[in-house]
Amino acid sequence: MRKKSFALIAAALGFALLVPLLGYVYLGTLYASIFLIGYLGGFLLWLSTPSGVGWHRISAPYWLTLIAFLALHKFEENRTGFFDQVSARITGTPVPDVSVGLILAILVLPVGAWIAIPVLIKRHFEFARFLAWTFFASMGITELTHFAMPVLANEPYGYFPGMLSVFILAPLAWWGMARLLRTQPRVSV
Repeated sequence: MRKKSFALIAAALGFALLVPLLGYVYLGTLYASIFLIGYLGGFLLWLSTPSGVGWHRISAPYWLTLIAFLALHKFEENRTGFFDQVSARITGTPVPDVSVGLILAILVLPVGAWIAIPVLIKRHFEFARFLAWTFFASMGITELTHFAMPVLANEPYGYFPGMLSVFILAPLAWWGMARLLRTQPRVSV
């Protein structure tokens, strides 16, 4: 188990705040608050748990969660117009036009960092474990906000775009979080 240096903690905190800040700049307060749950939550979970979890412990939940996120959840959000629905029913602000900055801020930076997790963990970079925590916290905690969207819309409770795939996505992420919490595999007696 390695100790987390001050520089590493500062870099992780900076990243944990950068993504929500960029979310605020490009998408507004609601999205920034939602992003903050996963990134700051992931940072706090990473900070409060021991280092040393190897790739073999989280590889299955990581790949299954990533596939569920990209193939199911993002597909559902896109097909059902999640951003348009949030705009029309909750924020009242228009969906921003696609720009290089927007793509870098909400796609390349966070998803790119999450895709780098396997390589970085295999090379024993502790920052990768922080990224793993942000990934699993974002998928397992933040995505639960889909269930709050009908309440925020001040409508009778019902389906909101992106909600169904969370039933698969969140439990997979919880499995990953459980694996990150246990540094040693269980031994049956």
